[in-house]
Amino acid sequence: MEVEKERVTEGREDARSRRRRRWIICCAVGVGVLVAVVLLIVILAFTVFKAKRPVTTVNSVSLENLGISVDVLRLRVQLNLTLDLGITVENPNKVGFRYKNSSAQLNYRGQIVGEVPIPADKISAGERKPINLTLTLLADRLLSDSQVYSDVLSGELPLNTYTKISGKVLLMNIFRIHAVTTASCDLTLFVSSRTIGNQQCQYKTKL
Repeated sequence: MEVEKERVTEGREDARSRRRRRWIICCAVGVGVLVAVVLLIVILAFTVFKAKRPVTTVNSVSLENLGISVDVLRLRVQLNLTLDLGITVENPNKVGFRYKNSSAQLNYRGQIVGEVPIPADKISAGERKPINLTLTLLADRLLSDSQVYSDVLSGELPLNTYTKISGKVLLMNIFRIHAVTTASCDLTLFVSSRTIGNQQCQYKTKL
């Protein structure tokens, strides 16, 4: 009887031992698979799906409307100005680029004199998205600026357009890479010919 009991006890211990080994093996395999998946995701995120910089390019700046009224006695100028601004935002990534509400500005000698919103949207992978904007100068911003009077009389009005788009690239639905792309263009409005010239643009992107 005692021998049989010992055999039963040994059998139970062997069974527990086998179950323990199987559990350890299963855990090791599970951990190994998990580590492999994580490594694969990380490798893909930083190679094939590596975040690239979206780029904003200014395609055209044209004069839509220009109205000038000169007050010689007060040395003031009433100026109404509207520019059509055409830009393209390129997303070179393998995934979409989603940007939040942004804006484009019209500047005169460092002062914001007009602004237009750019509604939030998404740009698909590899897409080039054209955006047409209308910038209108707010006349009251320049009523007290005597430099405008001098510039108008000289026939050349220095202006600047500045576009800033902020968003993020979502890699593998895990990694969020924030990106900011800007386009700044200095240009000259020739009053007599009502044309735009001397355009020089600078493009920057930060990740």
